[in-house]
Parts: sequence; structure tokens; C-alpha cells
Amino acid sequence: MAAGPWGWGLAVLPLLLLAVLRCAARRLRTRSTAESAAVSRDDDVSALLVTAHPDDEVMFFAPTLLCLGRAGARLAVLCCSAGNYYNQGEIRKKELEQSCCLLGVPASSVTVIDHRDLPDNPSVEWDTQLLASFVLKHIEANNINLVVTFDAGGVSGHANHISLYTALRYLHSERKLPEGCRVLVLESVNLLRKYISILDVPLSCLLPRDALFILTEEETQQARRAMQCHHSQLLWFRRIYMLFSRYVVINSLHLLEKTTLTTQGVKE
Repeated sequence: MAAGPWGWGLAVLPLLLLAVLRCAARRLRTRSTAESAAVSRDDDVSALLVTAHPDDEVMFFAPTLLCLGRAGARLAVLCCSAGNYYNQGEIRKKELEQSCCLLGVPASSVTVIDHRDLPDNPSVEWDTQLLASFVLKHIEANNINLVVTFDAGGVSGHANHISLYTALRYLHSERKLPEGCRVLVLESVNLLRKYISILDVPLSCLLPRDALFILTEEETQQARRAMQCHHSQLLWFRRIYMLFSRYVVINSLHLLEKTTLTTQGVKE
């Protein structure tokens, strides 16, 4: 039975919607977007990205690093493990430095914590007090006034990622951070939004956030070149991730709320 005009219209509608979304996304990406209530070009920003593993800096935070660097911020990365789950820690440290260099962070500003009680393990929650002490020491020693890390969802639900949020949340709520030091956490999104790449740009622009960083196509290719530095990690599923993940193009972040973390949620 032949489809009537309404049937054809319903069939074509999703394709038209997709085309409109792609067009809108590309227009928004014609120049790098760095919209932030937490960061201004007039600020003297010294930013610290706190990650769990080598390759987090590019798989999740490339838009933040590239846009903050373009805005004139001083950048540093504190990676809280060597990524030694498969005994590749020494290799991954070198890969991290090479990747960070392409993302605008000099090797002298990249620090890796390789502590036996902070293992690279997706099922291990790191000790909050221990992790917080390492992070705070680094913040104070380097006059950091902006910290960026994962939110409570950890983007992928990885226990190590979530531990970083818990540690920063503890430092923030207990007022242990230096005065004026702000904390931005990367928004975790649902599975659909996570893997629609630039199609998530219009929605990200509409939804509430405290900071939004969107890369141009050229900058996105720069991020993908940085991922190529992580030779030991270039398995097929990560290659697919780098093609389709919105985190390679878009970072939407929120300021850590001024609420007190109960001691019940802190692992002693």
C-alpha cells in the first residue's frame, strides 16, 4: 500500500530535524565558544585540571583546556594515578605529557601522583582524606584559583572519577580551599547526548550551566591529535568514542554548590 502525503511527511521529518540540528551546530562552531560565569578574560586565572588517569585530559576535558588556554589562563594538570591497571604506568606518563603539550599545557605543569593507595581501578573508591591532601597541597603550592574536575557522575561512572569529585567537594564544603579558589565540575549527560557529538551543541547552549566551552572543527582535530599521543590506549572502542563523543567538542560545567558535605559521605 502506497504511503500517503502524511506518511511521507512523517518519514522525512526526522531527516529534516537532523539537518537543522547539524546546520545550527556548525554555525555555533564557526568560532570557538568560551562562555563562563566563573572565568573572565579580565581575570588572572591559574587553572588546575584534576584527573584520575592519563587520557582523561583529552577524552573528557579537551574543550576546557583549549578554551581556557585561548582566554589566557595559566594551565596545569594534576593526574592522580599513572594509569597502571595493565602495568603501563611509565608509558602512560610519557603519553600524558605529549598529549598535554598539544592541548597547551607544558610538561613542567603536568604532575602525576603515583601512590599505592590511589590505584587505577574502576571498582576502587579512593580515600577522600588522602586524595584531598594531595590536591590541596598542589593548589596551595601553585597559587591555583580555578580547579576543574568531574562531577558526581564521573561522566562514565568510573569510581576513580567520582572520588575526585568527592575530594574536591570535601575541600570546598569544609572551606579548606584558598580564598577565591573556585571549582568547576564537568556535567555528566545521558547516554544519548553523550554520543551525538556536535548535535548536542544547540541543546548545550540552551540548558543552564556556569561555563560552556565549544571547539571549532579545527580545534576538535587538535584534540583528536592529542589523543593519538596515547598510543597504548588506542583500542577500537576509544577510536569510536573520539569520533562520536560530545566531550571531544563540548564541555558544560557547573560551579560546585556551597553546601556542606556530611561526614557520612567521606571515606576516612
